[in-house]
Amino acid sequence: MRRPNIPKALRNRITGVVIGLFSVVLLTCSPLTLFAQTGPKPVAAPDPSSSPLSDTNGAKDRTLRQEVDMVLANASVIDAYGRVVTGLDAGDFRIFEDGVEQEISHFSTEDVPVSIGIILDMSGSMKDKFEKSRLATLQFLKTANPQDQFFLVSFNDRAQLVTPFTDRVEDLQEPLMFMSAKGMTALFDGIYLGLTEMKDARNRKRALLIISDGGDNHSRYNERDIRRFLKEADVQVYAIGIYEPYGSCPTPEECWGPSLLTELTEMSGGRTFRVDNLNELPDVATKISLELRNQYVIGFKPLKHAPDGKWHKIKIKLHPPRGLPPLTVYTRSGYTSGSPMATAR
Repeated sequence: MRRPNIPKALRNRITGVVIGLFSVVLLTCSPLTLFAQTGPKPVAAPDPSSSPLSDTNGAKDRTLRQEVDMVLANASVIDAYGRVVTGLDAGDFRIFEDGVEQEISHFSTEDVPVSIGIILDMSGSMKDKFEKSRLATLQFLKTANPQDQFFLVSFNDRAQLVTPFTDRVEDLQEPLMFMSAKGMTALFDGIYLGLTEMKDARNRKRALLIISDGGDNHSRYNERDIRRFLKEADVQVYAIGIYEPYGSCPTPEECWGPSLLTELTEMSGGRTFRVDNLNELPDVATKISLELRNQYVIGFKPLKHAPDGKWHKIKIKLHPPRGLPPLTVYTRSGYTSGSPMATAR
């Protein structure tokens, strides 16, 4: 078949139209192609080598770490009877970083809103203690301020988020009524999950409350992992330890529980309350809430060092007015240089 004899001028016009249409198609489709190439990628499940407080935006994280210029530490002052001491002034405190005294550049005692995670042991060893633990949790929630927010994590064979962050105490009360204790003890996984949830907290002041008989026999994470995660977090950890009488713990894990919880809580600036009489649980929960709301916030500008992820020790000493009995101060043991969770602008 012979091609029609099209004049050269007409052929040029047709070619120009085709090229123009092809360009329009390319311009229209290219944004879709770009989106497909740069859209969200699948996120792998967390593993013990990663931090629960990591930010996926590395550039943003680095910017935060370079701009921070003050370390803030919550401090509780307790007398010999376990009572909270208030009314002290900035001049009654001295703060040290790596053994070098620092000038206090921030001091406050206001009752600020708290983001709180409750980590509740539902393993089989808690079966006879769980009803009292539930009442202690409810009592703790009754002391909440309107601006507080809470979440609830339970653990036995595995840890699970029962209630995400909420302002409504009722959102935690309802699931508590249907829980039962059984299975093994994944305590470390429960703490890890609690620290992970804290990345969504809206309040600067953050705390975990663990209610457990201590010990761990079924976690993916280990004590070393949890210690590392706590060093990166500005989260105070309190614990209500419901232990067996001295010398009568049925398993090695439960014998280890008291020292384990004490070390983790004091490292973060909190403390562990040992409960021998289950009827004391609600009163102890109230005492922890009172302590959280009567703390001193002490800040200093850190020494000039690179944001290299190194651990720097903090120690707060008291020089109270004459006439006061012996006092003990609880604060976190240090901070990780460059961690956006450890410092504030």
